[in-house]
Amino acid sequence: MSVVKINVLTVSAEQREVLEKRFASRAHTVENSDGFEWFELLRPVEGTDTYLVYTRWRDDEAFQAWMEGPMKSAHQGTGESGERPGPAASGSTLWSFEVVQQAGPKGA
Repeated sequence: MSVVKINVLTVSAEQREVLEKRFASRAHTVENSDGFEWFELLRPVEGTDTYLVYTRWRDDEAFQAWMEGPMKSAHQGTGESGERPGPAASGSTLWSFEVVQQAGPKGA
């Protein structure tokens, strides 16, 4: 079954818009990766400064291949000034899970 990778990002209120714009500007960079199944950027609603970046992959090998290829390239880009912009997040932790059960809406 699939694996889920959740990148837990600590993002100050001042950097939220920056983070979301960066993800929007990189939209579709992951979608054509071999083994990619799903992506969601989850914005905190209340009581936390933690964003969750949820991705699901066929297996850990597909995730690692994306990390070493397209993801690494996307994070080495430059900003409008021609310089590499600083991080929008002040902290990052990667959680890894195996999908052992799943369900979807009936008839979907």
